[in-house]
Amino acid sequence: MSEAEAPRPHRARLALGIAVALAALALGGWWLYRQFTHVFVDDARIAADMVVLSSRVPGWVTTIGVTEGDDVRTGALLIAIDDRDAVLHLEELDARLAGIEAQRAGIEAQIRLTDRQTASRIEAQEAAMRASQASLTAAIARRTLAARESERAEALAPSGVLTRSSLDQSRAALEDARQQAQQAQAGLENARAAIAQARADREEITVLERRFATLDAQARQLRAERARAEIDLADRRLSMPFDGVIDRVFVDVGEYVAPGQRLLMIHDPARVRVEANVRETDIRHFAPGLPVSIRVDALPGERFEGRVTQVGHAATSEFALLPNPNPSGNFTKISQRLPVRIAIDQRDGLLKPGMMVEVEARTGD
Repeated sequence: MSEAEAPRPHRARLALGIAVALAALALGGWWLYRQFTHVFVDDARIAADMVVLSSRVPGWVTTIGVTEGDDVRTGALLIAIDDRDAVLHLEELDARLAGIEAQRAGIEAQIRLTDRQTASRIEAQEAAMRASQASLTAAIARRTLAARESERAEALAPSGVLTRSSLDQSRAALEDARQQAQQAQAGLENARAAIAQARADREEITVLERRFATLDAQARQLRAERARAEIDLADRRLSMPFDGVIDRVFVDVGEYVAPGQRLLMIHDPARVRVEANVRETDIRHFAPGLPVSIRVDALPGERFEGRVTQVGHAATSEFALLPNPNPSGNFTKISQRLPVRIAIDQRDGLLKPGMMVEVEARTGD
């Protein structure tokens, strides 16, 4: 090897060392730049609305149509509860409603019949009253005429112009006219009484109408009970309220469940978000509407963009089960954290509730 070629390895190592130093300097500068221009939050995770479905009615579980991890569409059957009593109760209410409808139909027919009968009777009695009035008028006229003839006969009898027989005939005619007038008066009174009776019988329509109104109220009550029975029957089939995923199933077929008991836990995978606990010293960099960058621990190399939607109004320590009022006087200042909610778009179902994430926000914004 010549003397000119001997230093080449030394120069190569020197160039490599300079390159490494420059790269480390560049990385260090980039790290320092990011530390001064960005805020990093590692206390964050993916969250979703975990919906717990429970039963409103008691009974034995007869069907479970899903298992944990299933993707279920809206309206799909999740759990069915024994509905035999509910079905029988609904049939009983239907039978009672049918009976009331039959009674109402009978009362309506009776009202129509009573209306026609009493109306025709009143018309007939009014006609009879008019005939009795006419008969009474005629009888009074005959009585008046007979009375005049009898007066003349009584006046002429002492002079011998009329025979005893003619006088008796005039007296008998007067008496007969009086009897006919009394009979006509009695007939008129009877006709008036018959009209009053027919009108009184017509009041039965009012009684029937009140009975009809009572049945109408009973029918409305039964229809309300039937509506409740339908709700009770529908509540025995638990359906999926939205497109989502079954997270947990808490019951088995044959188990007796009570109202309010947890049956299933579900969530909508398309509606996820990030919930972060930000130090109070950095909370000023998180305001509604500001963009943030998100990295998911389970997905290295993947970055997601999000936007702050809500900043909490109280530190998380205020919601602790056992608050620490520090009565002893010994104090160690600890930076508190405030909850921040960040909107994020789902990507092929990769984001799952509970995943840890890191949130990055620019301090310049």
